[in-house]
Amino acid sequence: MTNPASEILQRGLRRLGALAAVTVALAGAPPPAMAQPIQSELRSGPSAKALATTVEYVSTFYPLWFTYYQSQVATQNRLVGPARVTSLYHIVVAINVDTLYASTFLSLAAQPVILTVPASSTVYSVLTLDPYGNVFESGVPSQPPGTSLAPATYALAGPGYTGPIPAGTTRISMPLDVSIMIFRVDKFSPSGQDQMAQAESFRSSIRMQALCDYSNTPCPNGEPHDTSDGKTLILPEVAFAIPFKTIADTLATYDPIGFLRQLQAAVNSSNTPAMSTYERNLANDFDRLFGNGHFGFGKLKLRADLAAGTRLAHELIVERYLRNEGENRWVHFTNIGKWGDHVLDRAAITEYIQYGNDISAAAYYHAFRDEHGIPLHGSPGRRYVLKFAKGQQPEASRFWSLTAYTPEAIELVANPANKYVVASYTPGLVTAADGSVTIYMSIDKPLDQPEANWLPIPPGPFNVMLRVYGPEGSVASDTYVPPAVVQQSP
Repeated sequence: MTNPASEILQRGLRRLGALAAVTVALAGAPPPAMAQPIQSELRSGPSAKALATTVEYVSTFYPLWFTYYQSQVATQNRLVGPARVTSLYHIVVAINVDTLYASTFLSLAAQPVILTVPASSTVYSVLTLDPYGNVFESGVPSQPPGTSLAPATYALAGPGYTGPIPAGTTRISMPLDVSIMIFRVDKFSPSGQDQMAQAESFRSSIRMQALCDYSNTPCPNGEPHDTSDGKTLILPEVAFAIPFKTIADTLATYDPIGFLRQLQAAVNSSNTPAMSTYERNLANDFDRLFGNGHFGFGKLKLRADLAAGTRLAHELIVERYLRNEGENRWVHFTNIGKWGDHVLDRAAITEYIQYGNDISAAAYYHAFRDEHGIPLHGSPGRRYVLKFAKGQQPEASRFWSLTAYTPEAIELVANPANKYVVASYTPGLVTAADGSVTIYMSIDKPLDQPEANWLPIPPGPFNVMLRVYGPEGSVASDTYVPPAVVQQSP
């Protein structure tokens, strides 16, 4: 079993060229289920202990900063979705335009939530995650291609609820009081048929209400009733414009103590799932070091070590993602949502593909460099191609798609054409006579190629993500390798 202390700290501390004693001490540390607080493993004095504990703390609990502060501005127990998604959408990193979204933070401590899902002819998936981004099955079914689900009403009950549920509802016992639920509704059928109208009708008709509002009974703590019908709220895109990734990156780099104060609040909030002994010991050790995050003159060295630990942890998170590069330069993780004790993987996915599906629902391939290892960089007259030879397109029951993103923020690329994706469902996508499909990436549309096959990129650095929804064949078995991104001579 991999020990997160060893996995995280040994790589980072070696790279710093300092605290060699810490690396040696941690090399034989037991796995998380047996691990003692990290301080008990160290023999290098308080300075090393402070830095090492901070690296481990940030790496372990990093996802909680995102979900806690997103929950402060998101809806509770009411599905919401953007009217559209463009480059203004920043609230979740690596957003795409393949599907219509409806999501919420479920808060079930006070009472159950009643979810009513209408019948629909469109394909959709339902994703439920804990605040760390671990995927779990809620019991609310997705609708894969070729299926047709009857309308259904579910009572989502928290682990402490033992009361009755309304007649005609299906009880689902949720493992946590706080979790995230996301509906993704396909805009196009697998054959490429436009079903936007049906998808929008379905998304807008999903209802979510607190038990007291659904059954018209007194609400807990004397709270007033919500008199709305509980249908999905469709809000202007500006409501989703807060750039959480950019905020986290900036704080961790330029105000690391401020970031630690915020992370500490998130870790100690009621949103956080019950901790393991290992996690509780780590949180307690950090709290003893950090206190309330305010340091007098006599503790300036401690403050500096805590700040250095935060920056190092952030560097390791970014490095872990970018270095997980496989054949043809594609970054690809198969353990999304099922990390076990690989906390650095978990933090890296939060940084780059927050709220990703597990491999049974979707596969993600992310490229920052071309076939020769040169960083992708848009400039006038330069173009890149991704060419799927006949039979080389990824196998999917739903679709595959390619999306371009800005560099560090991983946001959609603003462009005059307002085009953000080329996909298997793209209307007019041209297949060549030899059965191949080529996607052209450039700032301006190539005059010699069809617009359907063109993906706009920005001037300067960029990256692209290939998504496969409904993995089948070699994608599902994790033997598929996308072709390399190739820079094409003008």
